Amino acid sequence: MNVHDVHRGIHPHRRPKRVGRGPGSGHGKTAGRGHKGQKSHNGWRMHPTFQGGAMPLVRRVPKRGFHNRFAPVIAEVNVSQLEQYFQDGDHVTVERLREVGLVDGQFDQVKILGDGTLTKRLTVAAHRFSASAKQKIEQAGGQTQLLAGPKSPDQKPQTST
Repeated sequence: MNVHDVHRGIHPHRRPKRVGRGPGSGHGKTAGRGHKGQKSHNGWRMHPTFQGGAMPLVRRVPKRGFHNRFAPVIAEVNVSQLEQYFQDGDHVTVERLREVGLVDGQFDQVKILGDGTLTKRLTVAAHRFSASAKQKIEQAGGQTQLLAGPKSPDQKPQTST
């Protein structure tokens, strides 16, 4: 085989074959669909899970558990990771967490968890804090700031007097 033979017969912008346009076209009358039957009729569409009348796999496999599609997606960061990636006196925000690679992808909220130790004085802004994370940040001389966002179950409703 030669290099000039590789793409011979391949036409990337070829027009689609027009079927059902009379006997002279070679694909007239039944237009390649055969005679009669469900698949020969206009508008026929097979359901994606149809398996020829057999019980489909999606109905044979047991369904277990529960998944809430509407629950917020929460990115988690441990205080040990804050210790590793930030300097003493830094202001930690969601944007800074993205820059250093601690959170990525799509999420609704950021939660700081208390795994590990923290010796640096940091000001951490996040949507949620675990009790141990908040304690460790404040023990190291830092501050925590709650960010506004979608209502979370650990935030109590504010009442006006």
